Amino acid sequence: MTITRLGFMMRQRFGSGGVMSPRYEIGQKVIITPVRGDALSPRDADLKPYAGQTGTIADYYWINRGGGSEIFHIYTVHIGTGDRALILHEDELATCPL
Repeated sequence: MTITRLGFMMRQRFGSGGVMSPRYEIGQKVIITPVRGDALSPRDADLKPYAGQTGTIADYYWINRGGGSEIFHIYTVHIGTGDRALILHEDELATCPL
């Protein structure tokens, strides 16, 4: 399996006793939607080839920054029929219409 764009440390796997629920669940179909803005980081630019593609949530993690005041989720998303997977922030995904 190829995993792309893992630019930060995953602190702990999200469990049922976690702080807040994730927006997306394992197995859910999502659309990759890069964050738009004037100042794109190199990480954001790497997503352009995947923009608009659909994928499936394979796993998710939470990261606690700032001593509990800032918690966000990241997701492992499988794309296509191969072994390609991306690590994406919650704001880089959208729910896939049924």
